Parts: sequence; C-alpha cells; structure tokens
Amino acid sequence: MGSSKQPAVFHCASALLSSGWASDVAIEVDAVGDIESVEVGVSPAPEARHLRGAVVPGLPNVHSHAHQRAMAGLAERAGDGADSFWTWREVMYGFLDRMSPDDLEAIAAQLYLEMAKAGFTAVGEFQYLHHAPDGRPYDRVAEMTLRCHQAATAVGLGFTALPVLYSYGDFGALPPTGGQRRFLNDAERFLHLFHQVASTVADDRNASIGIAPHSLRAVSAEMLREVLDALPPDTLVHLHVAEQLKEVEDCLSWSGQRPVEWLLDHMDLSSRWCLIHATHMTPQETAALAQTGAVAGLCPTTEANLGDGIFPAPDFLGIGGTIAIGSDSHITVDPAEDLRTLEYGQRLRDRARNVLAGGPGRSTGRNLLDQALAGGARALGRPLGAIAPKYRADLVVLDTEHPSLVGRGGDDLLDSWIFSAGRMCIRDVIIGGRLVVADRRHVQEDQVLRSFRATLDRLQLSLVNT
Repeated sequence: MGSSKQPAVFHCASALLSSGWASDVAIEVDAVGDIESVEVGVSPAPEARHLRGAVVPGLPNVHSHAHQRAMAGLAERAGDGADSFWTWREVMYGFLDRMSPDDLEAIAAQLYLEMAKAGFTAVGEFQYLHHAPDGRPYDRVAEMTLRCHQAATAVGLGFTALPVLYSYGDFGALPPTGGQRRFLNDAERFLHLFHQVASTVADDRNASIGIAPHSLRAVSAEMLREVLDALPPDTLVHLHVAEQLKEVEDCLSWSGQRPVEWLLDHMDLSSRWCLIHATHMTPQETAALAQTGAVAGLCPTTEANLGDGIFPAPDFLGIGGTIAIGSDSHITVDPAEDLRTLEYGQRLRDRARNVLAGGPGRSTGRNLLDQALAGGARALGRPLGAIAPKYRADLVVLDTEHPSLVGRGGDDLLDSWIFSAGRMCIRDVIIGGRLVVADRRHVQEDQVLRSFRATLDRLQLSLVNT
C-alpha cells in the first residue's frame, strides 16, 4: 500500500480511551503511524479527518493459519465414522498439498483484507506450511512466511510472524506422516528460517516476530530448549496445547503429565508465552497458568467448529489470567463473533447469562473487549490495543447509524456490536495511521479478490483431478 506516510489528525464525536469513553476527541498521528497525542473536548481542527461514528481500538488477532482460509466451509459433510479434529486435519492436509507460494500469498491477502474489514488490525501468523509439496525447502527457506508478510503489507494489516517449529508426528518424537512433510525443520534450519524473517521485518514498524513451537506433539523437549536457548530471552513463544482430550490422554501416556502440567513443570512460562486453546485444564492447571502471566490464546469459533470443548474462562479470568482471541482456521473472520461465541459457550455450560461481565452491573461486551485488547497486545509483542500516545494508530470506526447501533452509546454500543451487529457495523478502519477501509470497502478489494478467486479455482480443480 506504499510506504510514505504523513502526519495526520483524526477527530470523532466519541472514542473509547484507556480512561473510558470520551467525547469530541482529536487523535494526532505521527509520520510512522504512532499516536502522538489525544485531546478530548475539542473542536475539529481544519486539517482533521472526521470519523463518522464511535471509535474503538483495533483488535489483535493472535492466531491465524492463513492457508486454512482456502478450505473454510469445505469440511462440513459427515464421514463414515465419528468426525473430529483428527478427521478434519486429514482434509486440511489434502487441501494444502499443492499450494504454491503465489497461492498462499493470494489467500493470505484476501484473509487479511477480511480481517481489516471486520475490525482486526494486526495478526499473529502461526505459519507452518514451510516447504515445497515434496518436502524440499525453497531456495529462500522462509519463503512461505515471507509471502504472508508481503500479503499483510499489501493490505496494510499489522503482522507478527510466528514461524512454526515442527519436527515430529506425535509425542515422544515419533516419525511424521506424509501429510506433514511440508512443515518439517530441525533446530538448525528453523533458526536459519527465523533469522531470515527477523532481518526482513526488522525495519517494519508494522511488524514483529516470535516463534511457534507447534505443540508438544510436534517438538521434543530437547529441541524446544535448544531453540529457546539460541534466541533472545524476550522472544515471543506461541504453542498449541490441550486443544483435544485425545491430546491430553496421549501426553499422559507419554510423560505421565497433562500438556499444561508438563509445560508448567518443564518450561519457564511467563508473559512472553501464548498458549493457544488450553481448552482442557484441571482447576490446578488453570490457577497455575494464570499466575505465570502467559496469555491464553482462545479461538472460540474454530474451537466450536471442531468440537474442541469450552475454555474455563470464569475461573481463569477470576484469578487474574490473561486472554486474547484469534480466528485460527477462519471458519469465520469477525472478532465480535469470536467474543460472542466465547461468552455463549460459558452460558451454555453454566446455564447462566453474562458470565464474563466481570462483576455486577458491568457490560459483558466491554469486559470481553478490554480483555482481548490487552491480551492481544501482549501476545503480539507490539504497542497495540489502546488509543493513547506511543501506541499504534489502529482505530476502528463503529457505524452508529447502523440499525443495531442506533440510539446506543458508551458500553451499550459495544454490547450491541458484539452480541448483535458484528462485522456489519464496521464502517472505517485505520491501521498505523493509514485509512485502509473506507465506508466498508478496502482500497484494494477488487484486485485482491480477483487473485483469490483465480487461486481457489485452480486449487479446487487440482483436487478434483487428483
């Protein structure tokens, strides 16, 4: 979308600041896309751009597998036996078997554009599709992760690269399957891949990097320690854990411990860690994980789609735990729907309402949003999630003229957005001080969609001819 930027001033009638809702707000943005100042109770300056609606901070999406956007909705037919995450995984392996770097970039660009239009302004790309279909590395070993970065840059989305360390097929360093050959690296090649990505994003104000050991199934303890020891001690670490009961049972058979229990005993968990899903925990694990400061990266719509289970959110948040949200397999791309699904899962389990409101008289939508903003910023390692000086100028404009929001103000507006309107009421989106979505249209929407459509036509034809 071009790299030149000019300072800008935005003005809105209402904005959600760290101190709460404020009226007549001027937001000054510097030339690199950070917020320089915020003033309240002021008239718009002549040069200010007026934002028509209520402004909230852009949401971080902490967990994305961009390649899975291509198969959203294509695994909803019942098989011969019981369907589960594990049967879905085989469908996914088959779909990505012929995906090229050009294909991934086109799919990622469409996905990231959809994220921006829905109110996500930054993504953590948990990227494990590394190599060619036969398993051989590309000449540029980080080719696929760098294509995702190019796609994010093209559509203006903030990007945290999370290249995945993946070496084994199951607990105990068992051999991988054929469907996993594109994912595999040893520690040495993975570190080379990491540094290649790190050097590319080093000067990108809209990007950062961490690592993603895929899961305790896919790495050994020795390999994980080797990689962690070779990197700076503040490197972000994202890892799938305890998503499925089978995973818990297999981990017990391997180690005598449950996955979260094993991590707590063998790794120095801290605020730089983000444990994705963490669905199946005992009360003791839940309390201990909350006390480490690690973020629980929840993906409620994907977890519901795959039948994973329901995260123990009231217990985790009640003792100070930190959560964030991600769209994972992108069965839907809408932060409001993920937050809504998170709350509704708790209601269905507990047969109660407003389970995650955070206290009597509090807005459930506001509490969910506050949690996702703070946890998402921590998990992506960037100054996100607040309209305040020194934070990125990532702003989402809610259309207060939308029928679901008419007459609403303050936290009632958030409740109506999250529990009723969803992405339909996102009018404008500003990322790093640049307007990328204007009146519900992304500036590159037609071009990105053409490339995506051509890519899907080719991929689906290749599957038919297999």
